[in-house]
Amino acid sequence: MRAPSWDVEGHNWPNREASRFVETPGLRWHVQVTGEGPTILLLHGTGAATHSWRDVLPLLAQDFTVIAPDLPGHGFTRGRPRQGLTLPGMASAVLDLLDALDHKPSLMVGHSAGAAIAIEAVHLQGAATPLIGFNPALMPFPGLAAKLFPSLAKMLFVNPFVPRMLAGIARIPGETGRFLRRATGSAIDAMGIAAYEALMGNHHHCGGAMEMMASWDLEALSRLLPQLRNRVLLVHSSGDTAVPLSSAEQAARLIPDCRVEVLPGLGHLAHEECPAKAAELIRTFAAASAQKEGEPA
Repeated sequence: MRAPSWDVEGHNWPNREASRFVETPGLRWHVQVTGEGPTILLLHGTGAATHSWRDVLPLLAQDFTVIAPDLPGHGFTRGRPRQGLTLPGMASAVLDLLDALDHKPSLMVGHSAGAAIAIEAVHLQGAATPLIGFNPALMPFPGLAAKLFPSLAKMLFVNPFVPRMLAGIARIPGETGRFLRRATGSAIDAMGIAAYEALMGNHHHCGGAMEMMASWDLEALSRLLPQLRNRVLLVHSSGDTAVPLSSAEQAARLIPDCRVEVLPGLGHLAHEECPAKAAELIRTFAAASAQKEGEPA
């Protein structure tokens, strides 16, 4: 099976009119850019793509320039970062994309693993850019799972049949929607499920997501958190079945300038379930951060 095609799977892609393709070393990015004003970067999580921000993006575009890429190994982005799909490799690639677009974000927003990429990116830059993490995946699994799950992901990734098997399961009618509900605790709309079906039914996309999980070192990331000098908001959901609230609370205790906001009754894909609430949180945090930046030292 070929990789997801912009002319086929992307034919009815959410916010298609905002899409463009941008070249950086080793990569041809699919990225959506829209709106005017201060720049906000939106980074999706593992296994997703730009469709994850389908309803948040136009809401923010009323006041901001919004940039949302498909991360390497995901969606319609092609190629490979110089350091592979490691956390530093992904973050460096995102910074290359921002340079190519000639944009410097005033705020970075990441969902799940996208929050980890945003933190790694500001660390590499040495920048004070404010950060928001929606249902962030920042902390290692506890105990034995810390060793077991990364090793399992690596073993599954090197088996070429596993991504094909997972894609085959995703192509069973209704299975993607059922999987998302079980794995995330979220109930999302038909457009979102259709986009996930198009991607998760493709073994290239599944393989990219698995390689990303297999390549990450969250132990190293957790050691960076106390060094952050950025304003950070972590937004978590009480019904998240993928990342426990305790993980976000643990990360928040390590970050010097951080607060946690809990959304009741939502799951791991809270920004897709309630995009208006997500956009409101982003807009409010952006305004407060801009005001604080303008205050005299």
